[in-house]
Amino acid sequence: MIRPRLQEKYFTEVIPLIKKELGYTSVMQVPRLKKICINQGLGDGVSNKKLIQLGVEELTAISGQRAIATVATKSVSNFKLREGMPIGVKVTLRGTLMYEFLDRLISIALPRIRNFWGLRTTGFDGQGNYNVGIQEQIIFPEISIDKVIKVNGMNITFVTTAQNSVSALQLLKALGMPFNMEQG
Repeated sequence: MIRPRLQEKYFTEVIPLIKKELGYTSVMQVPRLKKICINQGLGDGVSNKKLIQLGVEELTAISGQRAIATVATKSVSNFKLREGMPIGVKVTLRGTLMYEFLDRLISIALPRIRNFWGLRTTGFDGQGNYNVGIQEQIIFPEISIDKVIKVNGMNITFVTTAQNSVSALQLLKALGMPFNMEQG
């Protein structure tokens, strides 16, 4: 089986680089990417069930894996929301699909963002995870602009085995994530 390009890069280039930079003695100490979670909140899905179905189809096309609808856990009368109503879609990527999605995100989707100067480094949570918000799903080439009813954003979470933000930043930078270091 052929590995995705970024997975091959991780094993051949990233592991030796980070092991040397951070002074690790074992290859097993080097942080790795565990999963990528993509969430899309569709607040208008409460009144329009078709938006949820379109959201599932779009996220499935973007990620290459079947997305599922997320449901409300609490009822909120001000939003006309009842427990169990669908309010968004999500997908969790691991393994080969994760590396293929990351490659498409870095090389195709992020350069299509208007006035893109790099990702902020403030999205780290201190425990090795990184969150980035995408404002438009139309940056992905899998989405046809003609078929889009409503432009929606999404949150992408990169879950790593890193113990802190510094090692997670080095891992994602070594994999090719375009960070803007001046912006913060």
